[in-house]
Amino acid sequence: MGTELVLYETRYPAAIITLNCPQTRNALSMPMVDAIMAALQRAQHDSGVRALIVTGTESAFSAGMDLKELRRALDEMSFDQSGGALWADAFRGEELIDRLYRFPKPTIAAVNGAAAAAGAALVSACDMAVAVPEARIGYPEMRRGIQAGMVLIHLMRLVGERHARFLVLTGELITAGRAREIGLLNEVVARDQLMATAMQWAASVALNAPKAEMITKALLEKFSAQAVSMKTVEYKEAPHLTDECRAGLEAFFQKRPAPWTL
Repeated sequence: MGTELVLYETRYPAAIITLNCPQTRNALSMPMVDAIMAALQRAQHDSGVRALIVTGTESAFSAGMDLKELRRALDEMSFDQSGGALWADAFRGEELIDRLYRFPKPTIAAVNGAAAAAGAALVSACDMAVAVPEARIGYPEMRRGIQAGMVLIHLMRLVGERHARFLVLTGELITAGRAREIGLLNEVVARDQLMATAMQWAASVALNAPKAEMITKALLEKFSAQAVSMKTVEYKEAPHLTDECRAGLEAFFQKRPAPWTL
Protein backbone atom coordinates (compact mmCIF):
# COMPACT_ATOMS: atom_id res chain seq x y z
CA MET A 1 0.00 0.00 0.00
CA GLY A 2 1.01 3.61 -0.43
CA THR A 3 1.90 6.07 2.28
CA GLU A 4 -1.25 8.18 1.91
CA LEU A 5 -3.52 8.09 4.95
CA VAL A 6 -6.57 7.79 2.71
CA LEU A 7 -6.60 6.12 -0.68
CA TYR A 8 -9.11 7.33 -3.25
CA GLU A 9 -10.14 5.20 -6.20
CA THR A 10 -12.91 5.57 -8.77
CA ARG A 11 -14.31 2.30 -10.02
CA TYR A 12 -17.54 3.08 -11.82
CA PRO A 13 -20.10 3.64 -10.49
CA ALA A 14 -18.41 4.09 -7.10
CA ALA A 15 -15.69 6.07 -5.44
CA ILE A 16 -13.80 3.93 -2.93
CA ILE A 17 -12.28 5.61 0.14
CA THR A 18 -9.79 3.34 1.93
CA LEU A 19 -8.45 4.22 5.38
CA ASN A 20 -4.77 3.43 5.04
CA CYS A 21 -2.83 3.51 8.30
CA PRO A 22 -2.58 -0.18 9.27
CA GLN A 23 0.12 0.44 11.91
CA THR A 24 -2.54 2.27 13.98
CA ARG A 25 -5.37 -0.03 12.83
CA ASN A 26 -6.62 2.89 10.74
CA ALA A 27 -7.15 5.14 13.76
CA LEU A 28 -8.85 8.43 12.98
CA SER A 29 -6.07 10.94 13.51
CA MET A 30 -6.86 14.54 12.60
CA PRO A 31 -4.79 14.31 9.37
CA MET A 32 -6.83 11.23 8.42
CA VAL A 33 -10.11 12.98 9.28
CA ASP A 34 -9.09 15.91 7.07
CA ALA A 35 -8.14 13.52 4.27
CA ILE A 36 -11.51 11.75 4.48
CA MET A 37 -13.32 15.09 4.40
CA ALA A 38 -11.38 16.05 1.26
CA ALA A 39 -12.24 12.71 -0.34
CA LEU A 40 -15.93 13.23 0.43
CA GLN A 41 -15.78 16.63 -1.23
CA ARG A 42 -14.12 15.14 -4.29
CA ALA A 43 -16.68 12.35 -4.61
CA GLN A 44 -19.63 14.67 -4.12
CA HIS A 45 -18.61 16.88 -7.04
CA ASP A 46 -17.71 14.06 -9.43
CA SER A 47 -20.78 13.44 -11.60
CA GLY A 48 -19.39 10.01 -12.53
CA VAL A 49 -19.56 8.87 -8.90
CA ARG A 50 -23.00 7.48 -8.04
CA ALA A 51 -22.12 5.84 -4.73
CA LEU A 52 -19.41 6.00 -2.07
CA ILE A 53 -17.73 2.97 -0.50
CA VAL A 54 -15.72 3.33 2.72
CA THR A 55 -13.35 0.54 3.80
CA GLY A 56 -10.01 -0.04 5.54
CA THR A 57 -6.68 -1.69 4.90
CA GLU A 58 -5.53 -5.04 6.29
CA SER A 59 -7.23 -6.43 9.41
CA ALA A 60 -9.12 -3.38 10.72
CA PHE A 61 -11.78 -1.04 9.45
CA SER A 62 -10.92 1.58 12.06
CA ALA A 63 -9.96 1.38 15.73
CA GLY A 64 -11.53 4.79 16.39
CA MET A 65 -9.84 8.03 17.34
CA ASP A 66 -6.06 8.10 17.57
CA LEU A 67 -5.45 7.69 21.30
CA LYS A 68 -1.79 8.68 21.10
CA GLU A 69 -2.83 11.93 19.42
CA LEU A 70 -5.47 12.45 22.10
CA ARG A 71 -2.95 11.78 24.85
CA ARG A 72 -0.63 14.47 23.43
CA ALA A 73 -3.55 16.90 23.24
CA LEU A 74 -4.46 16.21 26.86
CA ASP A 75 -0.93 17.02 27.99
CA GLU A 76 -1.21 20.45 26.35
CA MET A 77 -4.66 21.33 27.71
CA SER A 78 -5.72 23.55 30.55
CA PHE A 79 -8.45 21.91 32.62
CA ASP A 80 -11.05 24.04 34.40
CA GLN A 81 -12.05 23.77 38.05
CA SER A 82 -14.52 20.98 37.31
CA GLY A 83 -11.73 18.89 35.79
CA GLY A 84 -12.97 19.31 32.22
CA ALA A 85 -11.67 20.75 28.97
CA LEU A 86 -12.86 21.15 25.41
CA TRP A 87 -10.94 19.42 22.62
CA ALA A 88 -11.46 21.21 19.31
CA ASP A 89 -10.35 18.19 17.30
CA ALA A 90 -13.20 16.17 18.81
CA PHE A 91 -15.68 18.47 17.11
CA ARG A 92 -13.90 17.89 13.82
CA GLY A 93 -14.44 14.16 14.27
CA GLU A 94 -18.12 14.69 15.04
CA GLU A 95 -18.36 16.88 11.93
CA LEU A 96 -16.99 14.00 9.83
CA ILE A 97 -19.67 11.61 11.12
CA ASP A 98 -22.39 14.16 10.38
CA ARG A 99 -20.94 14.91 6.94
CA LEU A 100 -20.95 11.23 6.04
CA TYR A 101 -24.51 10.78 7.28
CA ARG A 102 -25.71 13.74 5.22
CA PHE A 103 -23.68 12.87 2.11
CA PRO A 104 -26.02 13.40 -0.88
CA LYS A 105 -25.06 10.15 -2.64
CA PRO A 106 -25.61 6.63 -1.28
CA THR A 107 -22.85 5.50 1.09
CA ILE A 108 -21.72 1.94 1.76
CA ALA A 109 -19.46 0.75 4.59
CA ALA A 110 -17.43 -2.31 3.56
CA VAL A 111 -16.30 -3.41 7.01
CA ASN A 112 -13.14 -5.46 6.53
CA GLY A 113 -12.34 -5.91 10.24
CA ALA A 114 -12.78 -4.39 13.68
CA ALA A 115 -14.70 -1.11 13.87
CA ALA A 116 -14.56 0.48 17.31
CA ALA A 117 -15.68 3.79 18.81
CA ALA A 118 -15.40 6.49 16.12
CA GLY A 119 -14.68 3.74 13.60
CA ALA A 120 -18.01 2.13 14.48
CA ALA A 121 -19.62 5.56 14.19
CA LEU A 122 -18.44 5.74 10.57
CA VAL A 123 -20.22 2.45 9.89
CA SER A 124 -23.43 3.63 11.54
CA ALA A 125 -23.42 6.87 9.54
CA CYS A 126 -23.43 5.07 6.17
CA ASP A 127 -26.64 4.21 4.32
CA MET A 128 -25.70 0.55 3.98
CA ALA A 129 -23.11 -1.72 5.58
CA VAL A 130 -21.63 -5.10 4.73
CA ALA A 131 -18.98 -6.86 6.82
CA VAL A 132 -16.76 -9.92 6.92
CA PRO A 133 -17.66 -12.59 9.53
CA GLU A 134 -14.60 -11.84 11.67
CA ALA A 135 -15.45 -8.13 12.01
CA ARG A 136 -16.26 -6.85 15.48
CA ILE A 137 -18.15 -3.64 16.18
CA GLY A 138 -18.38 -1.74 19.46
CA TYR A 139 -18.33 1.55 21.33
CA PRO A 140 -15.82 1.25 24.23
CA GLU A 141 -15.09 4.98 24.62
CA MET A 142 -16.20 5.20 28.24
CA ARG A 143 -13.66 2.55 29.25
CA ARG A 144 -11.04 5.23 28.52
CA GLY A 145 -13.05 8.00 30.22
CA ILE A 146 -14.33 9.43 26.93
CA GLN A 147 -18.03 10.26 26.64
CA ALA A 148 -20.01 9.02 23.66
CA GLY A 149 -20.93 11.73 21.17
CA MET A 150 -22.99 11.96 18.01
CA VAL A 151 -22.89 8.19 17.57
CA LEU A 152 -25.75 8.00 20.10
CA ILE A 153 -28.08 9.58 17.54
CA HIS A 154 -27.22 7.01 14.90
CA LEU A 155 -27.36 4.04 17.25
CA MET A 156 -30.83 5.03 18.45
CA ARG A 157 -31.90 5.52 14.85
CA LEU A 158 -30.60 2.15 13.65
CA VAL A 159 -31.01 -0.32 16.49
CA GLY A 160 -33.41 1.28 18.97
CA GLU A 161 -32.91 2.35 22.55
CA ARG A 162 -32.50 -1.08 24.16
CA HIS A 163 -29.65 -2.20 21.91
CA ALA A 164 -28.09 1.29 21.87
CA ARG A 165 -27.96 1.41 25.65
CA PHE A 166 -26.36 -2.03 25.80
CA LEU A 167 -23.68 -1.14 23.26
CA VAL A 168 -22.59 2.17 24.78
CA LEU A 169 -22.95 1.19 28.44
CA THR A 170 -21.15 -2.15 28.23
CA GLY A 171 -18.59 -1.12 25.61
CA GLU A 172 -18.61 -4.70 24.33
CA LEU A 173 -17.57 -5.45 20.77
CA ILE A 174 -20.24 -7.61 19.16
CA THR A 175 -19.82 -10.07 16.29
CA ALA A 176 -20.73 -9.22 12.73
CA GLY A 177 -23.56 -11.73 12.93
CA ARG A 178 -25.02 -10.06 16.00
CA ALA A 179 -24.59 -6.63 14.41
CA ARG A 180 -26.64 -7.82 11.48
CA GLU A 181 -29.37 -9.21 13.77
CA ILE A 182 -29.88 -5.85 15.51
CA GLY A 183 -29.68 -3.71 12.37
CA LEU A 184 -26.13 -2.28 12.38
CA LEU A 185 -25.27 -4.28 9.26
CA ASN A 186 -27.25 -5.29 6.17
CA GLU A 187 -25.19 -8.33 5.26
CA VAL A 188 -22.26 -10.47 6.39
CA VAL A 189 -20.25 -12.06 3.56
CA ALA A 190 -16.99 -13.94 3.05
CA ARG A 191 -13.92 -11.72 2.81
CA ASP A 192 -13.43 -12.42 -0.89
CA GLN A 193 -17.00 -11.21 -1.50
CA LEU A 194 -16.82 -8.01 0.57
CA MET A 195 -15.91 -5.53 -2.15
CA ALA A 196 -17.89 -7.42 -4.78
CA THR A 197 -21.01 -7.03 -2.63
CA ALA A 198 -20.36 -3.33 -2.05
CA MET A 199 -19.84 -2.81 -5.78
CA GLN A 200 -23.03 -4.74 -6.55
CA TRP A 201 -24.97 -2.41 -4.26
CA ALA A 202 -23.29 0.59 -5.91
CA ALA A 203 -24.35 -0.72 -9.32
CA SER A 204 -27.92 -1.05 -8.04
CA VAL A 205 -28.14 2.52 -6.82
CA ALA A 206 -26.56 3.75 -10.05
CA LEU A 207 -29.81 2.73 -11.78
CA ASN A 208 -31.62 5.45 -9.84
CA ALA A 209 -32.41 8.82 -11.37
CA PRO A 210 -29.82 11.16 -9.76
CA LYS A 211 -32.16 14.03 -8.85
CA ALA A 212 -34.84 11.70 -7.50
CA GLU A 213 -32.19 9.92 -5.45
CA MET A 214 -30.87 13.16 -3.94
CA ILE A 215 -34.39 14.26 -2.97
CA THR A 216 -35.17 10.82 -1.53
CA LYS A 217 -32.03 10.85 0.60
CA ALA A 218 -32.99 14.27 1.92
CA LEU A 219 -36.47 12.94 2.77
CA LEU A 220 -35.00 9.89 4.51
CA GLU A 221 -33.00 12.22 6.72
CA LYS A 222 -36.01 14.44 7.37
CA PHE A 223 -38.33 11.60 8.28
CA SER A 224 -35.84 9.71 10.44
CA ALA A 225 -37.14 9.92 14.01
CA GLN A 226 -33.65 10.36 15.49
CA ALA A 227 -32.05 12.45 12.74
CA VAL A 228 -31.76 15.70 14.71
CA SER A 229 -28.12 16.65 15.20
CA MET A 230 -26.82 17.76 18.56
CA LYS A 231 -26.92 21.52 18.96
CA THR A 232 -23.37 22.80 19.17
CA VAL A 233 -24.09 24.96 22.20
CA GLU A 234 -25.57 22.01 24.08
CA TYR A 235 -22.69 19.77 23.09
CA LYS A 236 -20.16 22.28 24.43
CA GLU A 237 -21.89 22.73 27.76
CA ALA A 238 -20.47 19.48 29.11
CA PRO A 239 -16.66 19.12 29.06
CA HIS A 240 -15.78 16.81 26.20
CA LEU A 241 -12.68 15.56 27.95
CA THR A 242 -12.11 15.22 31.67
CA ASP A 243 -9.44 14.32 34.17
CA GLU A 244 -10.98 10.82 34.02
CA CYS A 245 -9.97 10.67 30.36
CA ARG A 246 -6.39 11.58 31.20
CA ALA A 247 -6.30 8.89 33.89
CA GLY A 248 -7.94 6.34 31.63
CA LEU A 249 -5.49 6.92 28.80
CA GLU A 250 -2.51 6.78 31.15
CA ALA A 251 -3.75 3.43 32.44
CA PHE A 252 -4.29 2.19 28.88
CA PHE A 253 -0.76 3.07 27.75
CA GLN A 254 0.77 1.67 30.94
CA LYS A 255 -1.25 -1.54 30.47
CA ARG A 256 -2.89 -1.35 33.88
CA PRO A 257 -6.56 -1.22 34.95
CA ALA A 258 -8.33 2.13 34.85
CA PRO A 259 -8.49 3.67 38.35
CA TRP A 260 -12.28 3.42 38.55
CA THR A 261 -12.11 -0.37 38.15
CA LEU A 262 -9.91 -0.97 41.18
